[in-house]
Amino acid sequence: MKYAVFTLALVFNTQAALAAGDAEAGAKLFTKTCSGCHSVGEGARAGFGPQLNGIIGRPAGATTDYQYSDAMKNSGVVWTRDKLAAYIEAPKKVVSGTRMIFWGISDQEKIENILAYLETFQPK
Repeated sequence: MKYAVFTLALVFNTQAALAAGDAEAGAKLFTKTCSGCHSVGEGARAGFGPQLNGIIGRPAGATTDYQYSDAMKNSGVVWTRDKLAAYIEAPKKVVSGTRMIFWGISDQEKIENILAYLETFQPK
């Protein structure tokens, strides 16, 4: 019985760690997959896409240094972690008519890693 409880606790802790993502792995994925259009960090600014500092909790289409599509500006979306995960997986399913040219990422671990990385750029 003691081992079953330990094993169960280990499984839950492993799942929680996976759900939190790996920011270091996310940084590598962001550089490879997202940084051609988006920037984060000190001095981040819009390019082909908006800068993503403080993205979680921000209404879609809200930064002033990027010209968003009408679809994005009028989407009513607020970028929660779950909504952003869904968008990274399938952008056009979350905001139909978005100009973002990106097919999405189906690997949930990669999405969690990117989100963990983006969370390092949230205001403290």
